[in-house]
Amino acid sequence: MDFEDRLRKAVQRGQDTSRAKAEEAKGDALSDEELKRLHSQYRLQLSDRIEECVAKLVNFFPGFEVKIIYGDRGWGAACTRDDLRLDRGRRGNDFSRFEMTVRPFSSSLVLDLTAKGTVRNKEAFNRTHYEKLSEVDPSRFLEMIDKWVLQYAEVFSASNS
Repeated sequence: MDFEDRLRKAVQRGQDTSRAKAEEAKGDALSDEELKRLHSQYRLQLSDRIEECVAKLVNFFPGFEVKIIYGDRGWGAACTRDDLRLDRGRRGNDFSRFEMTVRPFSSSLVLDLTAKGTVRNKEAFNRTHYEKLSEVDPSRFLEMIDKWVLQYAEVFSASNS
């Protein structure tokens, strides 16, 4: 085998390697797209449940206003309430808020659920639960949503005593 034949084979091997890398990158891009699609599917399911639970919470505590959250901060719902407080002739406000969101897709490739609760100007809780997108069990997230809304309801009702 002369030098030119070996050179042609070397060039061919290089081109084959290049094609293999391009195919691998294409496969990775598809998996990234699949993960984004999976995140969107979970986000829709969970944000619907959040909206439903927050709306039910508001039914038990008149005075709360519901706000749907979507965009850069995530997708979900919040409810707020501003109460007037009179103490020895002095006026004050008691602010209460409950917010739960599914955070947007990120490079960390996780499904991230967060909740924050404030009762009468004091932070009642701040929760986060996340799992790798490839390992998500939606039922755990749905249970977490129910649990956190119930916890907030309990803390808020205890503060009204």
